[in-house]
Amino acid sequence: MSTESSPSEAVPPESGTPAEPPPTAAATRGTGHVRLLAIIVMIGGVILLVAGALTWFVVRDQLSDEKITVSEDADHFGGEKVDGPFTAYAEADIINEHALDETDGLTYAQLERDDPRRETAVTASFLRASLYTSVVAFGVAAFAFGIGLLLLVSGWVLLRVERSLRTTTT
Repeated sequence: MSTESSPSEAVPPESGTPAEPPPTAAATRGTGHVRLLAIIVMIGGVILLVAGALTWFVVRDQLSDEKITVSEDADHFGGEKVDGPFTAYAEADIINEHALDETDGLTYAQLERDDPRRETAVTASFLRASLYTSVVAFGVAAFAFGIGLLLLVSGWVLLRVERSLRTTTT
């Protein structure tokens, strides 16, 4: 009797050597975590897209309701309605120029306490701060929208990767 085994005979694995997993184990290898991550990322993206867009339009509507127009002597956008970040910035800039003209180039802090021009300086400072705040709000809204778009695309890519992993393991 020969000790060699024929190719058709099954040889048990040597002790300590792990057996290869059956084909069904490879086919059921989990990609669910990748799919779950993709869905969460996409939901976050949609939330940020909506929040960014809503914020943009709310700030725009609030500025429009104030019926502000950019002064005609502004460097840019003279006579246009203030309803966006660029027009708000232009109006804030020209308010500063007008206030400095009225106060001979002095700021609120540089004027004497009893100087009547101090009220003009503080009002101009308040208006500029309000307009700059709207500029920042527009920037945050655009940033949120952009990150939302990036997350949405990233989630879509993750779904494609998960689908590819799922089809290659079956």
